[in-house]
Amino acid sequence: MSRPLIHTPEGVRDIYGTEYRRKLIVEDRLHQVLSSFGYQDIQTPTFEFFDVFGSSIGTTPSRELYKFFDKEGNTLALRPDFTPSMARCAAKYFMGEKLPIRFSYQGNTFTNTSSLRGRLKEVTQLGAELIQEPSVQADAEMIAMLAEALKAAGLEDFQISIGHVEYFKGICSLAGLDEETEQELRDLISSKNFFGAQELLENRQIRRDYIQVLLKVYDLFGPVSILELAKSLVDNERSLQAVERLQELYEVLCQYGVEKYVSFDLGLLSKYHYYTGIVFKAYTYGVGDAVAKGGRYDRLLGHFGKDAAAVGFVVVADDLLEALSRQKRLPAAEADGVLIVYEKNRFADALALAKKRRAAGVPAELMPAPEAEPEEAVRICRESAEAHQQGQILYLDADGGRKDWI
Repeated sequence: MSRPLIHTPEGVRDIYGTEYRRKLIVEDRLHQVLSSFGYQDIQTPTFEFFDVFGSSIGTTPSRELYKFFDKEGNTLALRPDFTPSMARCAAKYFMGEKLPIRFSYQGNTFTNTSSLRGRLKEVTQLGAELIQEPSVQADAEMIAMLAEALKAAGLEDFQISIGHVEYFKGICSLAGLDEETEQELRDLISSKNFFGAQELLENRQIRRDYIQVLLKVYDLFGPVSILELAKSLVDNERSLQAVERLQELYEVLCQYGVEKYVSFDLGLLSKYHYYTGIVFKAYTYGVGDAVAKGGRYDRLLGHFGKDAAAVGFVVVADDLLEALSRQKRLPAAEADGVLIVYEKNRFADALALAKKRRAAGVPAELMPAPEAEPEEAVRICRESAEAHQQGQILYLDADGGRKDWI
């Protein structure tokens, strides 16, 4: 006989007990902030038609998708990213809607990649999308809401780095880069591979002055003052408008009072190609990647038949929890339940007591008394209560007595 399977596949894991309880607390704190801004919950399927995440959408590469077939022969995929699903849903159910649409969501995403570097293939994400609102105020709302959500989750030290894809694309267009070269350069800049980017541009025989400006993008990060330097390096309208948008955005963020959490990075380019305007990522110490990311995607809904501007972000709950853990800022998992232990002939009394506690909103667990010596029985009960986050033990003995243990 083969041995039973007790391990999970690579890149996924079980979460239980106190760890899962803390995860739920953090997720609830994030959700409360999104709700306070007027975002309505929506749930989309865990898997969709492959075309929802196809190459024309500009999301996760096909080789990193979990793909399978239904009985009709359709190719399906587990969602690697929520945004295309949100766009499809908005196009299907809100085609005629003219007013802004605010979605919030929560669920797991799946990425089939072999270069994990300790990364999970299945992660929990919470996010928000603001659709049919092209203004700079909408951009600011998303970034301010993200800052408030991260603070509510327990973070104190974090930074939201903001860029604009049109700044980079404007320079590429002026330099005459074809789409393939632009994409390759974009990937190199995203991974901060300076020498690879320089070699690529030289091999494509790009003019020296354009190479210098494109490589200078690496250095354009810092406080709001960096935007003036970014503006001085370009003279094409596309890039200039991008900088002006970021300057307007900063003014609105100051009105929200979140400017201390904000910096700018003109070399910030997402791997998702559907972004058309601002892009942003939230960083904190204790994890090697961003705990949240987002941006504007004004053309994505058009793939599903609805022309509408949109902006959104997602928080990677697993990375946020890791950061909170390393910063020793995880929420306390309060022991708020009761363990009711009963000896023979006391089940009816224990059940009545449990019903009363549950009706009052107190979690109550029933357990037959352990068949052990008194001291050992007490130890077993206490261990069970501690493991199940129960702050009180009620012991009903066979003689009709009751002991209360904390």
